[in-house]
Amino acid sequence: MKARRSHVEMEKLDFQSGWEPLAGFPGGLDVKMLADDLNEAEKTGGRTRLVRFAPGTATTTPLTHDYWEEVFLIEGRLGTVASDNAHAAPAYSCRPPGTPHGPFVSDTGCILLELQYYSAAGATVT
Repeated sequence: MKARRSHVEMEKLDFQSGWEPLAGFPGGLDVKMLADDLNEAEKTGGRTRLVRFAPGTATTTPLTHDYWEEVFLIEGRLGTVASDNAHAAPAYSCRPPGTPHGPFVSDTGCILLELQYYSAAGATVT
């Protein structure tokens, strides 16, 4: 469900309800869409969402996409499957377009705030 981007002024967030399974990912991953007008075909817009990992949940493949992604780990722990080096909240990632990342695992469960967007200026991985 797309929640179009519009003016929101300090709306209270409910971390207990409004979650849906994250399509295309294993069970135990849920999403709560906050705003979304990301158009991958036209390479415009952006998306703001919460992603929740249940304890012990892991993704299975690395991800790469053609838009910017900023991720704030706001609760719990998250690490990569290939490493036992999990990061505890608060933590932050900024991924330019084309940056491979994951697969991820959360031993404790976690909540992420993800900002995904196309930039007119563009960028490449350096």
